[in-house]
Amino acid sequence: MSKRELITDLVQIKRLGEQKREENQRLRRHMKSHNFVERRLKLVAAQIEDEIDCQTCANCCRVATVKLKPRDVDKLQRFLSMRLNDFRRDCTQESPEEGLILKRTEKGCVFLEGNECTVYDARPHTCQNFPHFVRGEGSLVSRMWEMPDRAAYCPIAYNTLEAFKDEVEFKK
Repeated sequence: MSKRELITDLVQIKRLGEQKREENQRLRRHMKSHNFVERRLKLVAAQIEDEIDCQTCANCCRVATVKLKPRDVDKLQRFLSMRLNDFRRDCTQESPEEGLILKRTEKGCVFLEGNECTVYDARPHTCQNFPHFVRGEGSLVSRMWEMPDRAAYCPIAYNTLEAFKDEVEFKK
């Protein structure tokens, strides 16, 4: 991977991510129609993840919703020492599109304080894997459909897609 300057300014990420949305969608289609060594792409993504500290940003916690699986609910309610019914009432909500999600406030996730996750040690599985380049269910290419959206708010997603374009020799 050629060493590039990483962009981490959230205003710039939003602007560039939106400008490159169609290009990033074309990248996804390109990656689906060609064979690439997933291990190599994950290595590129891991290098970028290592260079950007998610906990100094926390923009995903402000912007994205968190779908909950039953094991996430169990883990969080135990971690918080709450009864299940109380946890569901105070910390979750039903979304017609996504099912059970963590409740949101005007500042983002109900567990976000400043840039800190107050349940970091028990955070849901999807939060642990975010932004889902290195870790996640299914193949990397199968997870790429969400990346054009994430590139408009996540510095790791934006920079990883830019690096993938070089890695797979994508014609912009």
